[in-house]
Amino acid sequence: MSDDDRRLIAECLGGRRDAFGDLVSRYQARLYNAALRLVDNPEDAADVAQDAFLNAYQSLHTFKGDAEFFTWLYRIAFNTAISLKRKKRAVVSLDASMNGDHGLEPDDPSEYTRPGVALERTEEEGLLHAALTRLSGEHRDVLVMKDIEGMKYEEIAEILGVPIGTIRSRLHRARLELRDLLGPRDD
Repeated sequence: MSDDDRRLIAECLGGRRDAFGDLVSRYQARLYNAALRLVDNPEDAADVAQDAFLNAYQSLHTFKGDAEFFTWLYRIAFNTAISLKRKKRAVVSLDASMNGDHGLEPDDPSEYTRPGVALERTEEEGLLHAALTRLSGEHRDVLVMKDIEGMKYEEIAEILGVPIGTIRSRLHRARLELRDLLGPRDD
């Protein structure tokens, strides 16, 4: 764990509440992006991140410091996302089928200098998103954590509470499954 994180946690536990605000500022974008990949909805991702920070603040005294603060925070967000998915499972499937909404926000074309690049990127992101949603939960989770979030095997194993060998196995199967879902490419 970084010395700066350790200092902020100690200050927060010592009564300086705004020290936790510094931790929130440091990790909120990263946690939101991770949550977005887990729940596939911007509003739900914001709720997951907010709940995770609230739970982390309330449980900060239980943080042992033997892992990175973000790993601990991610574990809280991961569990929050799973709980949210369980609660919304039936509602989401009904709402999505009735509205024809697939949860994808169109990209803002002004972000790109060449419109063709934006179209290709949007199409590729859509294909990847669709393929990721078809993976089993345990495969999607390890794939997102390792390949998108760039987490280490040890961190993933700690978050999911399974051995590193299981993480490696799930990741291998997830990559094979994703490759099959995406099909042959003309790159």
